[in-house]
Amino acid sequence: MLVFLARRLAFFVMALITSSILIFALIRLAGGNVASVMLGKAAKPEAIAALSKELGLDRPLPVQYFDWAWGMLRGDLGISFRTREPATSLLLERLPVSVPLALAGMILALLIAVPVGTYAATKVGTPIGAFVAFTSQVGIAIPVFWAGVLLSLFFGVRLGWLPTGGWVPWSASPIDSIRSLALPVIALGLVMAATLSRYTRTAVLDVMNEDYVRTARASGMTKRGALLRVGVRNASLPLVTVVGLLAAELIGGTVIIEQVFSLPGLARMVLDQVQAREVIVVQSTVMIMVAFVLVVNLIVDILYGVLDPRVRVSR
Repeated sequence: MLVFLARRLAFFVMALITSSILIFALIRLAGGNVASVMLGKAAKPEAIAALSKELGLDRPLPVQYFDWAWGMLRGDLGISFRTREPATSLLLERLPVSVPLALAGMILALLIAVPVGTYAATKVGTPIGAFVAFTSQVGIAIPVFWAGVLLSLFFGVRLGWLPTGGWVPWSASPIDSIRSLALPVIALGLVMAATLSRYTRTAVLDVMNEDYVRTARASGMTKRGALLRVGVRNASLPLVTVVGLLAAELIGGTVIIEQVFSLPGLARMVLDQVQAREVIVVQSTVMIMVAFVLVVNLIVDILYGVLDPRVRVSR
């Protein structure tokens, strides 16, 4: 197990370093001179040279990369060119919105998808099983922004139960903060649950056809008992993988949801900073998002090894 963990951690570090190099290089290739991108096309050469010297952009690229990477490790994400605020402060202001939104959306998706997908698998071939499978398929076809709009129209505009947009800080009113996140979380969770429930149904069906489940049933266990006693662990393997893949989709979903509901979250901040040509802030924030996806995948790899000992030998 220790060797397996060491390999996974080494792969994680390599992926993190590779991602940081790619992000740094793509920002430079896409924008050319970062100082000229920040100042705009009408900037004078003298102003560009002065800003380049101020930001250290006149130094060799390897030196710039290592300074940026070392700053990231110390929590220094750079400084906003417009406001002169540390990017770390801008990030910390948005995390109380994005983190609860992403975590609650994923938890809601799991709470819905796992029991619904399992139930659909146990009822395969029946009208209720077909209805659940059809409903999940419809859910997959609905874009997350459309789900957000529909929920806003029904629960916000028609019923008036929940706000359709805006944000109340946690320090002002935790209850109103939860109300502000309710519809975005439901929209994000329902869309992910539709996808996850399909994988859950398929995984459970595959397990139910295995010899060890049939043997357990032949020994007197009910279908549900055999599934819970001997099938859950094996059925969870593909689900863990899918949850890891959904982590990247989760970031894309939060970008759209934060726009639809006017939430001042991290994803929306990135879009605003791109429009404002805050190259340094965008570079560091995107790296934080990539690191989040890599951490989730590291956790998925470790869980995979815990659930299936064969993986620790083969990988």
